[in-house]
Amino acid sequence: MQIKKTYTQVSPELLYAEIKDFILKQGVTLGENKMETYTLPDESASFGTRATLVFNAEGEKECLRVHIVGMAQGETKLMIDVDEKLFPQEKLNALQSDLDFIFSSYEAK
Repeated sequence: MQIKKTYTQVSPELLYAEIKDFILKQGVTLGENKMETYTLPDESASFGTRATLVFNAEGEKECLRVHIVGMAQGETKLMIDVDEKLFPQEKLNALQSDLDFIFSSYEAK
């Protein structure tokens, strides 16, 4: 399953930190964890951020992979790949509820 969301005026770094905490509280462990910042080609004062988080279930099998790409003063896109066998629906519902509570007012409609 895949979840895709687009937010406006949300710092990618904030989204990264929050989603990391939301997922960890669901009882999985953090595997890969990286964030990179790039200057935009036409504006040396503007930066884009790219982040990847990989979470593992018991047995160190990948259950979630999160991709975040965006800019604080523009759009930030979130994509979560979920292995539903390793990350059950009730945990996914709790994750989506947390995301919606904090970020729904910033979600692009």
